[in-house]
Amino acid sequence: MPPKPPLTPGPTQTPSSAAGTGGSSSASGIPHAPGIPRPPNAQSYPSTPTTPGGPHVGTGGASTASAGAGGTVGSGTVTPTTPGNIGGTPSNTQSTYTQADLNRIVLEYLLKKGYSKTEQMLRMESSNAMGGTPSPPSANNDTKTSQRTLLKSTTDDPQLYIRAYVSLRDWIETSLDLFKPELRKLLFPIFVHTFFYLIQKPDTKPPPDTSLARNFFDTYSGDHSILHGHDLQLLSGLTLPEHLQENETAKLYRQNKYRLNISRTTFDLLLHFLDENERNGGPVTIRLINQYIETNVIPSRPDRNDARNQTLGDDEGIPGHITGRETRFNQQTIRLGKFPMDERMIREVELRLKEEDSRSQQEHSELGVVPGSKTLMQEFQELHKQEPEADAPVRDILPLPPFNGADVEAEIAAVKDARSRLKIGPIQASLPSVCMYTFHNTYDGLNCLEFSEDSTLVAGGFADSYVKVWSLKGEKLQSVVKGSTPSPSKRLVGHAGPVYGASFSPDNRYLLTCSDDKSARLWSMDTYTALVSYKGHNHPVWDVTFSPNGHYFATASHDQTARLWSCDHIYPLRIFAGHVSDVDCVTFHPNSTYVLTGSSDKSCRMWDVAKGTPVRVMLSHHAPVSSICVSPDGRTLASGADDGSIILWDLGTGKQIKTMRGHDRNTSVYSLSFSREGTVLVSAGADCSVRVWNVKGGSTIPASADGIVGGITAAVSGSTASSGTADADKVSSAIPNGVVTTATGTAQGVSAGSQKQRASMIGRPAPVVATADQMAAFMTKKTPVYKIKFTRRNLCLAGGPFMGTS
Repeated sequence: MPPKPPLTPGPTQTPSSAAGTGGSSSASGIPHAPGIPRPPNAQSYPSTPTTPGGPHVGTGGASTASAGAGGTVGSGTVTPTTPGNIGGTPSNTQSTYTQADLNRIVLEYLLKKGYSKTEQMLRMESSNAMGGTPSPPSANNDTKTSQRTLLKSTTDDPQLYIRAYVSLRDWIETSLDLFKPELRKLLFPIFVHTFFYLIQKPDTKPPPDTSLARNFFDTYSGDHSILHGHDLQLLSGLTLPEHLQENETAKLYRQNKYRLNISRTTFDLLLHFLDENERNGGPVTIRLINQYIETNVIPSRPDRNDARNQTLGDDEGIPGHITGRETRFNQQTIRLGKFPMDERMIREVELRLKEEDSRSQQEHSELGVVPGSKTLMQEFQELHKQEPEADAPVRDILPLPPFNGADVEAEIAAVKDARSRLKIGPIQASLPSVCMYTFHNTYDGLNCLEFSEDSTLVAGGFADSYVKVWSLKGEKLQSVVKGSTPSPSKRLVGHAGPVYGASFSPDNRYLLTCSDDKSARLWSMDTYTALVSYKGHNHPVWDVTFSPNGHYFATASHDQTARLWSCDHIYPLRIFAGHVSDVDCVTFHPNSTYVLTGSSDKSCRMWDVAKGTPVRVMLSHHAPVSSICVSPDGRTLASGADDGSIILWDLGTGKQIKTMRGHDRNTSVYSLSFSREGTVLVSAGADCSVRVWNVKGGSTIPASADGIVGGITAAVSGSTASSGTADADKVSSAIPNGVVTTATGTAQGVSAGSQKQRASMIGRPAPVVATADQMAAFMTKKTPVYKIKFTRRNLCLAGGPFMGTS
């Protein structure tokens, strides 16, 4: 979706275990508009002294007791304390330091000043003099040292194990977003083995208290319910030590090491934290890591765009064990086949198509021409193949009004377009043509764009609370109201806030819009007036979309919910609640029985319309999801994020198929659209580009080093046309407010020149290296592309506002 301005404070975003996205929620009370960078976190991140032994990163400003040094580290200061006074508050009674306390203070001083070798030597000498065990080395040692067993003297107190897990959990949640995904993968095996220990060694006070393990499991299992829900369900019945010997999942975790890949930087930070928190259970966590976890330290920094950081990789976890990557959400039975058409409507459409075919055959015979394409009847039968029983939804599951003559006419028009459409795909040399509509003099007020299903109208929502509709055929728009004057565009006034989303009905007779005023409105394209106002959301509505049958529609809001509506009811029929941040985008499955949502919590969800419950949860994005689209066959979901990445998902299993890159980093993917065959995907983004992707496999056209394929463009204004790169600033000054110019492009050649030369030509930094899936890229000069859509004949329409003056 296009960017939206900041809003007034909204609901508090509370992190929830149901999210499981690997990302962080926004600061409390600060709403987030998709496409706009979040406001800075309300917490403060102090610059604590760092050493080669590992900086203390991501504490979020919270004071952390440093047991090993006898001081408190927080906000960049160190306050000496006595051994019995950990909090940093001076004690009223004077106490003397022992030799061990003095050694700890000196060791902490050496560590903070970076004298790592001296610190290690002093640790060894002090431990030998006192006859104790050498303290663990600093966190900046090499990989071999970091893999050694790091044991400290500890107690068997079960409460210490609980404090150790809670301390690690809280530290991870306040760490920087860059390190959170890797650290969160470590939290689950620590939770499991802490639970096992509490079962094995309950409170020793007679009688043994076994409720401690149960309370721990009930309190913190929700942290892992999304990614590891299946394993948690198998372990939830454990209460006695004998159960650990009988439960297969428990034996699997206790007899095998849990494999994890972790970067060098993240591992150093972890060791430094555990070394600092000796009295909060740091040695306990170290013992669990050495005994049950096999860490593969990678000599690199964590990559924010690496999908392995979010979920377990193929070489992680317990070998041969399928973890929570296949959750119970994604194992539910769903029906992705086509929605069955009414039998009476099928007979009516077939009768009309037979008449059309006989009329066409008679004309061909009179002209002596042999028809070279399929008949309309053949095309209709191909479009509505009989789906297998288990894959097609039941028609009674979705109440629909009876069909009418307009529905029959719309179906006949769709069949004709399907027969005439251009067949495109990766096995063919030709790529889709893109017709680009540029909106001039919008003064940064255009928030969204939408093209009608028959490609005759385009609507734009503006920050000034109105909607504007243009004709793409160049004709003046005429209202059926008597006395109305035809005009090139129509302005729809009714909202009380910026308009963020729009959607045309399948029959092109109605338009839905949503706004900052917490409402959605239905407009008539016959009278160009408002018909209904739908109110129910508690906060601004970001997106709205019609269902393929045109009777239902869905909205997505800042109140963290999506809602299902019927055009003939002013209240919502379903409320889809489960996201823990803004629901930024929403769309329907082609069979209308499922709704799909993308959220700022970096997840996508698929909801059952009949039950109102989620049936798929998809996690792999590292930035808010800004756009989603389902393939025409209903089997594949494409989702675009604010970091420029696009992920394809298999809806049948909920698994990620692949990640595609080509858009500039940290730029939103505003819109996605599949071709009618589902083999080609096009995307539009804030980096002023339209990109074409191969859905099924690799690209048939070799991409250049920067992934950009050149082409032929043309800019049209009135009767004047110019090819290549026109001076858009001069064109803009001569065009009145709201007039649209078009530009078409086809991938008919590869532009020459180096990556830097191309980047300098378009006036922005060099783009990222595109993946092999990118088939072509069309660049605009200074126009971010808000909307892109394949027509029923596989022509690609795109549009956006010209930003030359900004």
